[in-house]
Amino acid sequence: MTLLVTGSAGFIGSCFVREHFAVKHSEPVVSLDALTYAGHKRNLGAALHHPAHSFVQGCITNATLVAQLLHTHKPRAIVHFAAESHVDRSIADAGVFIQTNVVGTYTLLTQAQAYWQALPAAEQAQFRFVHISTDEVYGSLGPTDPPFTEQHPYQPNSPYSASKAASDHLVRAWHHTHGLPVLITHCSNNYGPFHYPEKFIPRLIAQALAGQPLPIYGDGQHVRDWLHVHDHCQAVRLVLE
Repeated sequence: MTLLVTGSAGFIGSCFVREHFAVKHSEPVVSLDALTYAGHKRNLGAALHHPAHSFVQGCITNATLVAQLLHTHKPRAIVHFAAESHVDRSIADAGVFIQTNVVGTYTLLTQAQAYWQALPAAEQAQFRFVHISTDEVYGSLGPTDPPFTEQHPYQPNSPYSASKAASDHLVRAWHHTHGLPVLITHCSNNYGPFHYPEKFIPRLIAQALAGQPLPIYGDGQHVRDWLHVHDHCQAVRLVLE
């Protein structure tokens, strides 16, 4: 059995791969990452050279590459972390978010569908497409609002969250239209080791250490929930199981 993990050199994906080999030493992992500005092989640590780990540099929008990886490695699941994720960057240039988050997820779904439909019945029943999303698809919470649930209506407020909402809808549609066995998770803001420095917590720490002003959005009343990346990856493994 094998896992195909997309976005494996990013903040959350690399944590998932590192901890996978700490928990399950023998199950092979095939990593796919485009190694854009926020993805680095060094994030994978010792897992990069684990004998059961194969790293492939490539983009999830490359249908030929995705089909080749599925045909060659025959994974039991796709764990889809790959995404553009920074709100400010999405405001400056939404195009790359549409390309990666929407077109990339569409490409994975079409190739996963073809692969899954060709599997024997027993392997079809075991296969899963795990799509890692965000609670930002539900919009923003006020100071006294209760936490989001997955019954909350979608209300994305940025190009980033809109692109993730679109990818969620595609994943859901592939299940209801084609029967593809999918799972969608919605996490809150992650923090922890290898967090890219443009993100809120590492940026504030860097600014503080440099004696520079701490940038706060709006009037400072925004509500955020924080989830350690280790806890998130434990949850993803549990969902997959």
